Amino acid sequence: MVTRSRAERDAITIEIGYALASALLAAGVVFGVITGSGYALELPHPLRRVLLLLGGGGALVVFVWRTVHVLWRFPYGSGREPRQPSQPGRTSPDS
Repeated sequence: MVTRSRAERDAITIEIGYALASALLAAGVVFGVITGSGYALELPHPLRRVLLLLGGGGALVVFVWRTVHVLWRFPYGSGREPRQPSQPGRTSPDS
């Protein structure tokens, strides 16, 4: 069992909040663009309904993809530690 410090737990909480907020925003944009086009172009009702379903499906896919993408890159989520210089007290040449 890994014991995390208070700062690490706070960082994880903030990262989860950011992942969900950015995913919600991206999904909302995708949903709005796809379904809004049906209303902007004054398409018939059955076609607008199809666009509504496609927009909902697209928004769901974008929401899941964005959440996983943000959390996967977080260093503490997968046990990876941030990169450190190769020698203590010195910076690495590529930093």
